[in-house]
Amino acid sequence: MTKRKLLSVCLILILISIMGVGTLAFFTDEEKADNIITSGNIDIQLNEWTGEVDGDGNKIRFEDVTGVMPGMTVPKIVEVENIGDNEAYVRVSAEKVITLAQEGEADLDLITMDFDLQNWTYKDGFYYYNEALQPGEVTKPLFTGVTFDAAMGNLYQNCEVKVNVSADAVQVAHNGKTALEAAGWPIVE
Repeated sequence: MTKRKLLSVCLILILISIMGVGTLAFFTDEEKADNIITSGNIDIQLNEWTGEVDGDGNKIRFEDVTGVMPGMTVPKIVEVENIGDNEAYVRVSAEKVITLAQEGEADLDLITMDFDLQNWTYKDGFYYYNEALQPGEVTKPLFTGVTFDAAMGNLYQNCEVKVNVSADAVQVAHNGKTALEAAGWPIVE
Protein backbone atom coordinates (compact mmCIF):
# COMPACT_ATOMS: atom_id res chain seq x y z
CA MET A 1 0.00 0.00 0.00
CA THR A 2 1.17 3.39 -0.79
CA LYS A 3 1.58 6.09 1.72
CA ARG A 4 -1.31 8.00 0.22
CA LYS A 5 -3.67 5.08 0.44
CA LEU A 6 -2.52 4.34 3.99
CA LEU A 7 -3.08 7.99 4.97
CA SER A 8 -6.53 7.95 3.32
CA VAL A 9 -7.50 4.73 5.13
CA CYS A 10 -6.28 6.21 8.46
CA LEU A 11 -8.26 9.40 7.87
CA ILE A 12 -11.37 7.41 7.05
CA LEU A 13 -10.94 5.32 10.23
CA ILE A 14 -10.47 8.49 12.29
CA LEU A 15 -13.59 10.06 10.76
CA ILE A 16 -15.60 6.87 11.42
CA SER A 17 -14.34 6.85 15.04
CA ILE A 18 -15.31 10.51 15.51
CA MET A 19 -18.72 9.87 14.03
CA GLY A 20 -19.17 6.84 16.31
CA VAL A 21 -18.37 8.93 19.40
CA GLY A 22 -20.75 11.62 18.22
CA THR A 23 -23.41 8.98 17.66
CA LEU A 24 -22.88 7.57 21.18
CA ALA A 25 -23.30 11.03 22.65
CA PHE A 26 -26.44 11.44 20.63
CA PHE A 27 -27.99 8.29 22.16
CA THR A 28 -27.19 9.03 25.83
CA ASP A 29 -29.43 10.83 28.28
CA GLU A 30 -29.23 12.09 31.86
CA GLU A 31 -31.84 13.27 34.36
CA LYS A 32 -31.72 14.45 37.97
CA ALA A 33 -34.39 14.66 40.63
CA ASP A 34 -33.82 16.92 43.61
CA ASN A 35 -36.49 15.95 46.14
CA ILE A 36 -36.51 17.47 49.60
CA ILE A 37 -38.18 15.68 52.49
CA THR A 38 -38.59 17.77 55.62
CA SER A 39 -39.48 16.35 59.01
CA GLY A 40 -42.24 17.87 61.11
CA ASN A 41 -41.68 19.64 64.39
CA ILE A 42 -42.99 19.61 67.94
CA ASP A 43 -42.75 22.93 69.78
CA ILE A 44 -44.48 24.00 72.97
CA GLN A 45 -44.49 27.04 75.20
CA LEU A 46 -45.10 26.95 78.96
CA ASN A 47 -47.35 29.84 79.99
CA GLU A 48 -47.65 31.09 83.57
CA TRP A 49 -49.99 34.00 84.11
CA THR A 50 -51.95 35.75 86.85
CA GLY A 51 -55.49 35.30 85.57
CA GLU A 52 -55.71 38.99 84.74
CA VAL A 53 -55.40 40.74 81.40
CA ASP A 54 -53.94 44.13 80.50
CA GLY A 55 -55.76 46.95 78.68
CA ASP A 56 -55.09 45.27 75.31
CA GLY A 57 -56.57 41.95 76.44
CA ASN A 58 -53.18 40.22 76.81
CA LYS A 59 -52.65 37.80 79.67
CA ILE A 60 -50.48 39.29 82.42
CA ARG A 61 -47.43 37.10 82.90
CA PHE A 62 -46.80 35.71 86.39
CA GLU A 63 -43.98 37.49 88.17
CA ASP A 64 -42.48 37.08 91.64
CA VAL A 65 -44.87 37.87 94.49
CA THR A 66 -43.82 39.27 97.86
CA GLY A 67 -45.63 39.78 101.16
CA VAL A 68 -47.62 36.54 101.08
CA MET A 69 -49.25 35.62 104.40
CA PRO A 70 -50.52 32.28 105.75
CA GLY A 71 -53.98 31.47 104.42
CA MET A 72 -53.47 33.31 101.13
CA THR A 73 -53.79 31.86 97.63
CA VAL A 74 -51.56 33.40 94.99
CA PRO A 75 -53.09 33.25 91.49
CA LYS A 76 -50.71 31.35 89.21
CA ILE A 77 -52.21 29.76 86.10
CA VAL A 78 -50.06 27.15 84.35
CA GLU A 79 -50.90 26.18 80.76
CA VAL A 80 -49.02 24.71 77.81
CA GLU A 81 -49.44 26.05 74.28
CA ASN A 82 -48.65 24.08 71.12
CA ILE A 83 -46.70 26.55 68.95
CA GLY A 84 -45.44 23.84 66.57
CA ASP A 85 -46.85 22.51 63.32
CA ASN A 86 -47.98 19.08 64.55
CA GLU A 87 -50.21 17.76 67.29
CA ALA A 88 -48.43 16.78 70.48
CA TYR A 89 -48.89 14.95 73.74
CA VAL A 90 -47.93 17.11 76.73
CA ARG A 91 -46.79 16.45 80.29
CA VAL A 92 -45.85 18.84 83.09
CA SER A 93 -43.96 18.49 86.35
CA ALA A 94 -44.36 20.85 89.31
CA GLU A 95 -41.89 20.84 92.18
CA LYS A 96 -42.26 22.84 95.40
CA VAL A 97 -39.16 24.18 97.16
CA ILE A 98 -39.20 26.10 100.44
CA THR A 99 -36.07 27.92 101.58
CA LEU A 100 -36.41 28.98 105.20
CA ALA A 101 -34.84 32.20 106.49
CA GLN A 102 -34.02 30.47 109.78
CA GLU A 103 -33.01 27.03 111.04
CA GLY A 104 -35.67 24.35 110.86
CA GLU A 105 -37.31 21.77 108.62
CA ALA A 106 -39.82 23.00 106.05
CA ASP A 107 -43.07 21.09 105.52
CA LEU A 108 -43.81 21.05 101.77
CA ASP A 109 -47.40 19.96 102.47
CA LEU A 110 -48.16 23.48 103.74
CA ILE A 111 -47.93 24.71 100.13
CA THR A 112 -50.61 23.30 97.81
CA MET A 113 -51.79 23.76 94.24
CA ASP A 114 -55.33 23.13 92.96
CA PHE A 115 -54.41 20.53 90.32
CA ASP A 116 -57.04 19.78 87.65
CA LEU A 117 -57.33 15.99 87.68
CA GLN A 118 -60.17 15.88 85.15
CA ASN A 119 -58.13 17.16 82.20
CA TRP A 120 -54.78 15.94 83.51
CA THR A 121 -53.67 12.51 84.78
CA TYR A 122 -50.92 12.18 87.40
CA LYS A 123 -48.38 9.37 87.00
CA ASP A 124 -44.77 8.93 88.13
CA GLY A 125 -44.19 12.58 89.03
CA PHE A 126 -45.83 14.07 85.92
CA TYR A 127 -49.23 15.42 84.97
CA TYR A 128 -50.17 14.17 81.50
CA TYR A 129 -52.70 16.15 79.49
CA ASN A 130 -55.58 13.81 78.58
CA GLU A 131 -56.00 15.10 75.00
CA ALA A 132 -53.66 15.49 72.06
CA LEU A 133 -52.86 19.19 71.74
CA GLN A 134 -53.46 20.53 68.23
CA PRO A 135 -51.22 23.26 66.72
CA GLY A 136 -52.28 26.64 68.15
CA GLU A 137 -54.24 25.11 71.04
CA VAL A 138 -53.64 25.72 74.75
CA THR A 139 -54.21 23.14 77.47
CA LYS A 140 -56.71 23.62 80.24
CA PRO A 141 -54.79 25.01 83.24
CA LEU A 142 -52.88 22.40 85.24
CA PHE A 143 -53.47 24.58 88.29
CA THR A 144 -54.67 28.12 88.92
CA GLY A 145 -53.28 28.99 92.33
CA VAL A 146 -50.69 28.31 95.01
CA THR A 147 -52.13 28.22 98.53
CA PHE A 148 -50.16 28.93 101.71
CA ASP A 149 -51.71 26.98 104.59
CA ALA A 150 -53.12 29.04 107.47
CA ALA A 151 -51.15 26.79 109.87
CA MET A 152 -47.80 28.19 108.67
CA GLY A 153 -46.13 29.51 111.82
CA ASN A 154 -43.22 31.81 112.56
CA LEU A 155 -40.79 29.30 111.08
CA TYR A 156 -41.99 30.44 107.63
CA GLN A 157 -41.47 34.19 108.11
CA ASN A 158 -39.34 35.60 105.27
CA CYS A 159 -39.11 32.19 103.61
CA GLU A 160 -38.87 31.81 99.86
CA VAL A 161 -41.20 29.43 98.06
CA LYS A 162 -40.57 28.31 94.50
CA VAL A 163 -42.88 26.27 92.32
CA ASN A 164 -40.62 24.97 89.56
CA VAL A 165 -42.68 23.97 86.54
CA SER A 166 -41.41 22.29 83.39
CA ALA A 167 -43.17 20.84 80.36
CA ASP A 168 -42.34 18.19 77.77
CA ALA A 169 -44.02 17.21 74.52
CA VAL A 170 -43.80 14.28 72.11
CA GLN A 171 -45.39 13.63 68.74
CA VAL A 172 -48.85 12.13 68.47
CA ALA A 173 -48.39 10.63 64.99
CA HIS A 174 -47.60 6.90 65.18
CA ASN A 175 -47.05 7.15 68.95
CA GLY A 176 -49.78 5.46 70.97
CA LYS A 177 -53.40 6.41 71.60
CA THR A 178 -52.82 8.55 74.72
CA ALA A 179 -50.06 10.56 76.37
CA LEU A 180 -49.61 7.74 78.89
CA GLU A 181 -48.99 5.23 76.07
CA ALA A 182 -46.67 7.51 74.08
CA ALA A 183 -42.96 6.78 73.73
CA GLY A 184 -40.08 9.23 73.50
CA TRP A 185 -40.57 11.21 76.71
CA PRO A 186 -37.28 12.69 77.97
CA ILE A 187 -35.71 10.61 80.71
CA VAL A 188 -35.59 12.44 84.03
CA GLU A 189 -32.70 11.67 86.33
